[in-house]
Amino acid sequence: MATTRGLWSFAQAVALLATVVLIGALLAVPDTGLKILWNVLIPLVPASLLITPHLWRNVCPLATLNKLGNGPWARRTLTTRMAALAGVIAIVLLFAMVPARRFLFNTDGVALAATIVAVGVLALALGAVFDMKAGFCNAICPVLPVERLYGQRPLVNLGNPRCPACTHCTQTGCIDLNATKSVAQTLGPARRSSAWLTTGFGAFAAAFPGFVMGYYATQDVALQGAGGVYLEVFLWAIASYVLTTAIVRFWDIPATRMLPMLGGVAAAVYYWFASPLLAAGLSLAPLEWPLRIGFLSLVAAWSWRAVRHPPREAPSPAPS
Repeated sequence: MATTRGLWSFAQAVALLATVVLIGALLAVPDTGLKILWNVLIPLVPASLLITPHLWRNVCPLATLNKLGNGPWARRTLTTRMAALAGVIAIVLLFAMVPARRFLFNTDGVALAATIVAVGVLALALGAVFDMKAGFCNAICPVLPVERLYGQRPLVNLGNPRCPACTHCTQTGCIDLNATKSVAQTLGPARRSSAWLTTGFGAFAAAFPGFVMGYYATQDVALQGAGGVYLEVFLWAIASYVLTTAIVRFWDIPATRMLPMLGGVAAAVYYWFASPLLAAGLSLAPLEWPLRIGFLSLVAAWSWRAVRHPPREAPSPAPS
């Protein structure tokens, strides 16, 4: 156990150091830094979440900073009500930052480096106020909604070395405590009917496949084109939400079946477009189709398992 925890600590230190090096590259050699981040590193994250969200959450440098911020004043817990608000903030941040790649972050290394530093400082500061990972990782992290959607049915179970003893810092929906029940606890009683579509996370899940498609339907533009990028991406997201709502209500598909399908569709769309970028980032163009087939096979295996074997019904959390 001690050896395993030591290996995770080493991996966390390496990931944090790599982030510092990446920030330096974004400032000194932005073209190289942007290529490494967007074309090599980021395309690997969704696949890791499908395998198990704990793989990424155990090495994420922002999570490391969030935990490093813990101190004598880090006593606040994330209540059920606070978690609902924080979840909406996380979704808003995700929906704001991803389209911003098209007019800023895909081409401006300095702006991206500054944003990474700012988010890192925020994670560190929130760690000084909230217990364990309650302030950032389990609250307003913009990757958290995707972690929940892709982590519904992990293919592999890993431990959580960041929290050797659970302090219940997050009252409900903690993905580290139980990834398979996190979505159900986040949705609450609404999961038992089509009302889940009106919750923050439910609306996100229904819109997410279109959101991903909308991003790839746009092109990199100058800053003046930001409004057009957001409009196109959000129109795709709205169309996805409307289509999902119609399907759910017409065929009366429960959330336990529909949410894995939404996650699978979103991941498949992502890897259809991201695989060529990864091949180009690795300077191995002939690998485009092998990578695409490999990632889509992973998505298919995950989707089949998640739809055929949904997690057992989780108890509703007590009101805080």
